[in-house]
Amino acid sequence: MALKEGTGSVNLSSVTGFIIQGFSDIPQIQSFLFSVFLLAYLFAVIGNLLLIFLITLDRCLIQTPMYLFLRIFCLAEIAFISVTVPKMLVILLVGDTWVSLVECATQMYSFLCVGTTECFLLTVMAYDRYVAICFPLHYANAMSIQRCNWLSFGCWMAGLAFPVGQVTFVFSLPYCGSNVVDHFFCDISPVLALACEHPIMNQVLIWVNSTLILLFPFQLVLVSYAHILTTILHMHSTTGRRKAFSTCGSHLLSVTLFYGTCSATYFRTSLGQSGENDKSMAVLYCIVTPMLNPMIYGLRNKEVKTALLRLVDRCSVGRR
Repeated sequence: MALKEGTGSVNLSSVTGFIIQGFSDIPQIQSFLFSVFLLAYLFAVIGNLLLIFLITLDRCLIQTPMYLFLRIFCLAEIAFISVTVPKMLVILLVGDTWVSLVECATQMYSFLCVGTTECFLLTVMAYDRYVAICFPLHYANAMSIQRCNWLSFGCWMAGLAFPVGQVTFVFSLPYCGSNVVDHFFCDISPVLALACEHPIMNQVLIWVNSTLILLFPFQLVLVSYAHILTTILHMHSTTGRRKAFSTCGSHLLSVTLFYGTCSATYFRTSLGQSGENDKSMAVLYCIVTPMLNPMIYGLRNKEVKTALLRLVDRCSVGRR
């Protein structure tokens, strides 16, 4: 049985790709969604690029481990949103919902790769704050530039390695029935839902994937902040406490947004509770979080604002 026009029904031998459903269930607001997501995408890319340039051009920030990690995190955010949104914009604009197996696998791998890298980067950034607050006298030695580079390299290597087995498993399964992916990109959960074999094994895979990539790094973040909180509470200086809390505030907000939305989606799916809300949650961590990142680390961060003023002053002096 060949592909049935408009139904997405296929048999085992005819699956050469998938139909991305996107937001086709609400056709009356396709143009509005396109405008909103395009603006969000441009804001996220431009905002994160500006933060990268600011950190790179400022001598004080570029020599600080926290901002070295932040620069890499901004780059990962640009890649993260660029994996999903451009194709979604094409779907909203011209209705091109078809993706080949290779395109779907590439998008899934890229998404999992960058997402995994971000999880480990957030963990490393929490460790950086832990060393800075709990062991300030050893901070310069423990977080040397060379060590920061190795930690960043390790995050990217983990991101490149972890998804290989998952994506290979997903696309080694037979697919039958519908080939319509109920999502706006080739995420692992909605694609696995279309497989016609090993339904229990598929849910186990999602659970293991969620545990390794989300839960384990998040536990490390919690351990780091438990030690940080204990150290802060033992500080006698109110000014010291306020400063310590301010240096962690941006990272904590970023961790809450990213891990909160991702965990809610993937652990619900592993328990067989996926639904329409998953698409809305995915919009939060795929689009909203990368868009908010420049504001979280820019507008709320005194050092970044000071660096921006220094850059503006240098530019003003250069024009005279």
